[in-house]
Amino acid sequence: MRKFTYALAILAPLATAGFATSVSAAPGAPMGVAAPDAVTQVYMTPMERRMMERRMMRRHMERRMMRREMMRREMRRDMRRGM
Repeated sequence: MRKFTYALAILAPLATAGFATSVSAAPGAPMGVAAPDAVTQVYMTPMERRMMERRMMRRHMERRMMRREMMRREMRRDMRRGM
């Protein structure tokens, strides 16, 4: 019983210290990290915007083509079954 009490006495402060630091955003800081008052706006350059648009259009076209291809396969399968 004495060993158990001794072990609890040693582990209790370590457990509470570990819990207190894991709750905060910064390790070891009791108050965590404070956000700045002013939020800065970050804009995209026209080149970045164009690249993003092209990537989105490419994905859109790929999905469209895949959908068409799936529909064609389905039609062919239905035609074969009908024969």
